[in-house]
Amino acid sequence: METVKKVAGIAASVFLWMIILMTALFTFTTLASRDTNNVSSFLGYTPMIVQTDSMAPTFKAGDMIFVKKCDTSKLKEGDIVTFHAIINNEYALNTHRINEIIDYGEARGYITKGDNNDVADSHAISDNDIVGKYVGKSAFLGGMIGFLSGKVGFLLVIVLPMLLFFVYQVYHLIMVSINLKKAIAAEEAAKKAEDEESADAKLAQAQAALEEAKRLKEEAEAKLAQAQTADKEEQ
Repeated sequence: METVKKVAGIAASVFLWMIILMTALFTFTTLASRDTNNVSSFLGYTPMIVQTDSMAPTFKAGDMIFVKKCDTSKLKEGDIVTFHAIINNEYALNTHRINEIIDYGEARGYITKGDNNDVADSHAISDNDIVGKYVGKSAFLGGMIGFLSGKVGFLLVIVLPMLLFFVYQVYHLIMVSINLKKAIAAEEAAKKAEDEESADAKLAQAQAALEEAKRLKEEAEAKLAQAQTADKEEQ
């Protein structure tokens, strides 16, 4: 029974940490994707969720891609980069392949194009527009983040487990409190019994000492009587 409890506790802890990590990844990805001015990163890497199929089949809408900060001077044609762009008259982040590099002397420009698009992007970008270089993807994590973004997924994967964990912790706290009270009561009962046993032992010792005193008194009286009888016979 104790082994089952330990295994259940370990499983609950592992599940909780998975939920915490998924929540952290979901939060970080959401913030990184929405902040078009200052893109967040962790150890130089930024996870993002793809919104369109413009780069299919390299990666598709719903995939999670990983972008790493890079030295733009080392970029070459064929590299995939994430950059600041204007899409539908709004500032946004876009991830396309470098189709052509334009050398302006002291600076460079980049013509980008989605693998699934027929034509290149209409605006050239500069070094300052580039957020980082694409280094990998994960369709599984993208699917998980997409599921968490929905109300049902957020409720089932984050809210409900957190609620169950909270209930479990309250139950555990109550059981610990009950067991502690039982332990204290058992300790007090044992101490009381020990005190009673000690009192009984002392009483027994006192009675034994009293009996010994009576015996010695009787012996002394007997000897005294014998002595008095001997004196009378001599007289």
